[in-house]
Amino acid sequence: MSELTQAITVAVEPEYRDDESSPQENRYVFSYTMTVHNDAEQSLQLLSRYWKITQGHGKVQEVRGNGVVGKQPVIAAGESFRYTSRAVLECPVGVMQGSYTCIDPATQETFEVAIAPFRLAGPNQVH
Repeated sequence: MSELTQAITVAVEPEYRDDESSPQENRYVFSYTMTVHNDAEQSLQLLSRYWKITQGHGKVQEVRGNGVVGKQPVIAAGESFRYTSRAVLECPVGVMQGSYTCIDPATQETFEVAIAPFRLAGPNQVH
């Protein structure tokens, strides 16, 4: 199934949410917009997600769940699915990485799509 895995691209746009954050309470909110593009010749369904969130002070949190934003979208060949979600950290810097578990509806074969690490950083953070 590696051909199908290679045909899926994931792009991320992280953003610090100053309006929802409260540094004096160690609350740093980030939104991240994910775009999952299916360049394969068949559709796929995104079943679940896994996130590993590493905060700047070393705390690691793992999150697993069905679908994304309450959906298990079917992404047709050549199409994309885009959604925005949030992460709340205790410090102004962190890194997220993970994977999506998908299924080929035609064969019922599941496969993983890796999500490369991306940085979450509040204002004036250079690390």
